[in-house]
Amino acid sequence: MADPKGFMTTPRQEWARRPVEERVRDWDEVYVPGALLPIISKQADRCMDCGVPFCHDACPLGNLIPEWNDLVSREDWRAASDRLHATNNFPEFTGRLCPAPCEAGCVLAINQPAVTIKNVECAIADRSWEEGFIPARQPERLSGRTVAVIGSGPTGLAAAQQLTRAGHTVAVYERDDRLGGLMRYGIPEFKMEKRHLERRIGQMRAEGTKFRTSTVVGRDVGAVELRDRYDAVVVATGATAWRELPVPGRALDGIHQAMEYLPLANRVCEGDLEASPLSAAGRHVVIVGGGDTGADCLGTAVREGAASVTQLDIYAQPDADRDEDTEPWPTYPKIYRLSAAHEEARDLCTAPAADADARLFAASTLRFTGDDGGRVRSLHLVEVDERRLPVPGSERTLPADLVLLALGFSGPDQEDGLIGQLGLVLAPRGTIARDDGFATNVPGVFAAGDAARGQSLIVWAIAEGRSVAAAVDRYLTGSSRLPAPVFPGDRPMRV
Repeated sequence: MADPKGFMTTPRQEWARRPVEERVRDWDEVYVPGALLPIISKQADRCMDCGVPFCHDACPLGNLIPEWNDLVSREDWRAASDRLHATNNFPEFTGRLCPAPCEAGCVLAINQPAVTIKNVECAIADRSWEEGFIPARQPERLSGRTVAVIGSGPTGLAAAQQLTRAGHTVAVYERDDRLGGLMRYGIPEFKMEKRHLERRIGQMRAEGTKFRTSTVVGRDVGAVELRDRYDAVVVATGATAWRELPVPGRALDGIHQAMEYLPLANRVCEGDLEASPLSAAGRHVVIVGGGDTGADCLGTAVREGAASVTQLDIYAQPDADRDEDTEPWPTYPKIYRLSAAHEEARDLCTAPAADADARLFAASTLRFTGDDGGRVRSLHLVEVDERRLPVPGSERTLPADLVLLALGFSGPDQEDGLIGQLGLVLAPRGTIARDDGFATNVPGVFAAGDAARGQSLIVWAIAEGRSVAAAVDRYLTGSSRLPAPVFPGDRPMRV
């Protein structure tokens, strides 16, 4: 480490966000442009270069965090870029979207604020593009083998890039009209501007990866036909089957799934629509679900001009500090966090603590009621205890012209026919069954990412993409020089 006392002399300083009143008027990323690089070398100096870097274990990608922290502290950006890209294909994505379990595992976090690992990663990625440190890497020779990757989310893109660089001819099939999966139409522009995605896809095209958009495998192209056409197939379709809320009044107009709502807002940003058909403008919005997808809906509704917005979380409000008895270091703690979207929604919340948060904790939806025209107008809820049982006398009503369900996903969508046509076996929880080498019950067909793992983090998605690429390379050639797989279940899910 460049400064052995950095962790004692330098306080933690994060990438500054733009003022709320400014950023809610646009869809640009929430951070102050150009404010990260001037502070990041000193922040990297806070890395202790500890003997056992638990940040490695906490990161599914196994990022070489102390190494590139040291290089950034010395401002050796090219070497830092090399070390970062050795384990992560898309650090500009994870540097913006990952919840940073690595920081929870930072040794400094035992009794001090952790190193800003996520910010350092993002700074390296952005500097790498600015300085041209990561040109397209075309394979030295072609193997003559072909691979189809179904799905262009982070798992599919990581697998495709690794396999292309190994010399295989790779085609990525995407059902939407643009590439990127949930990064394209599920992640709002204010969390990650899509220019980052376009830039990386451009690199992949230059390396030789082929892309087929607006193609639903199982409908536009037969799944069996695709398997016969290619030497191997990777199923990386994600977990897109959303969870429902079966309560009275669910059939009323104005109640939508989050992934019906968010893509339309993204299409407005892409220029496809002048305004979203489900816009929150002037509406009282209630979001059911306390996770990141709910927060994405929150920030989107604020920018669309909602009259009020409230997010319901069935869990009790967590403490501000880690509970050492139930969540000891270095596990990822469930603590109270205020995201950028929650900052922005403070003045629009109907909850009693509107000056502090847009969330109602320990709240469960009982039913919806509507007007004579069949449109939702109210959401009835009740407070629940730690066992999720109703607290007597706590029922209340919120105004609701637009209700968004952000309850997570149960597994891959089966309506397109892909799973049935291939005859893939499913695990008990509805995901695609596979062995420790990512192989399904169908020879030559592999499954990775949320489709097989279940709903997870972007960092796990990229790790699985890299890992399944090594498994496919080994299947096609008998050996592989790609990074060794992260086998399913070899580390606990900590977030």
